[in-house]
Amino acid sequence: MLNGLEVSEILFSEVLKDNDNSRIDSEYFKKEFLNFFKNIPNLRNLSEFVLDGYRVVYENTKIIDSEVAQEKDCPIFLQATDLATPFIRADNFSYVDNQDWERYVKGRIKSGEILIEVKGKVEKVAIVPNDFPDKTLVSGSLYKMTVNEKISKYVLLTYLISKYGTAFKNRYKTNLLISFISKPDLYRIPVPNFSSELQNKIDSMFINIFKSQKQSEILYKEAETLLLEHLGLKDFQAACKPVNIKSLKDSFLQTGRLDAEYYQPIYELLKNHIFSHSNGFAKLGDVCRLNDENYTPKDNQEYDYIELSNIGKSGEITGSTRALGKELPSRARRKVQANQVMISSIEGSLQSCAIVPAHYDNALCSTGFYVLSSDKINAETLLVLFKSSLMQQILKKNCSGTILTAINKEELLNIPLPIIDEKIQTQIAEFLRQSNDLREQATQLLAQAKSNVELEIENISLNINNLQDCGGG
Repeated sequence: MLNGLEVSEILFSEVLKDNDNSRIDSEYFKKEFLNFFKNIPNLRNLSEFVLDGYRVVYENTKIIDSEVAQEKDCPIFLQATDLATPFIRADNFSYVDNQDWERYVKGRIKSGEILIEVKGKVEKVAIVPNDFPDKTLVSGSLYKMTVNEKISKYVLLTYLISKYGTAFKNRYKTNLLISFISKPDLYRIPVPNFSSELQNKIDSMFINIFKSQKQSEILYKEAETLLLEHLGLKDFQAACKPVNIKSLKDSFLQTGRLDAEYYQPIYELLKNHIFSHSNGFAKLGDVCRLNDENYTPKDNQEYDYIELSNIGKSGEITGSTRALGKELPSRARRKVQANQVMISSIEGSLQSCAIVPAHYDNALCSTGFYVLSSDKINAETLLVLFKSSLMQQILKKNCSGTILTAINKEELLNIPLPIIDEKIQTQIAEFLRQSNDLREQATQLLAQAKSNVELEIENISLNINNLQDCGGG
């Protein structure tokens, strides 16, 4: 009758140990956790490695417009969406008022801190680099923690994202409407006694991880600079009047729009710049193919599903949800092919653009993306172009709606695109190829670091079991 089921039999006195929340659900007592405590000696709670830690609960804090915030030197408000384990994305920061900076002193970021997502998906972990902007507040979805000298911060981070650290985070989180790990539960996570050899090895690997990632970002920036130079937009500063006067004939009767945002002078200036581009221009619909056919997933077939949160700042896909068709959300209706370009249609996420790599061929993406390909502009140039300040402004201009502001299909197809010289396109493609190689190198090193940590834990367990089998211990 119990065939295929897992059963753990535990004394009630044992149930109460390491269980301040009086949990009696079966998930909490899975054999993998009980065996971990039994087989790994010298475990210490995470709390023993914390020099300082805090999670701020903000009250009435509001996100403000980024342009206004940068003019007033307002603080960055770092959120879980800005983390891409083990890095912090710097492409779409939110900002809060300077009053919050003065009020929430304990929320201020420190270089070298480990940031742990404790509210929401409870998945991401990152380390604050030394060159990160000092004027940053960390949101309440993240726990900020400084590690003491008893352990390498890189080893602790690697353990927390390993299969063992992830399992314990899942064990201690509470699953209500939004998952949450309290400070006492976070500090209860058991940490093995890692060898000094492993710690030195992981530290060296992280030097190379961050070096590769940094160089990857530099190469992407060089591709972007090359494109802007070709378009005559490097160091471009628009001197526009804050007022734009239009007749009814030249405004509403032509566009159907009456909102002031649509007629900002900067938009006209940039549009005219495209029209005067030396290599010419064309409507997007004339140079790109739009793949907007809906695909209905098969109930019992597994798919990779890509959503907005899976897009990295350099146009890479950082992950996906692997699930059966019947388990996917209703917006998972767009099938993508290798080397197509995904463009977010949602205002506020317009920077979320990516090239589909070969291993995501035939994956599904959210209908919040437009999926493009072109015979006249290569995928790498399309990506850099759409992420450039020029096209970001053009996309923003054409967004409309009330509850969810987005750019519709007709507006997208009519957007003017500058035609980029083929030699420039080839150079951009090469910059991005090198950038992608370095980013992949960083990803592989991180996977290797996790594997090394997991292997040391498994070797400790194996040695203990062998000792017990021989009558020792």
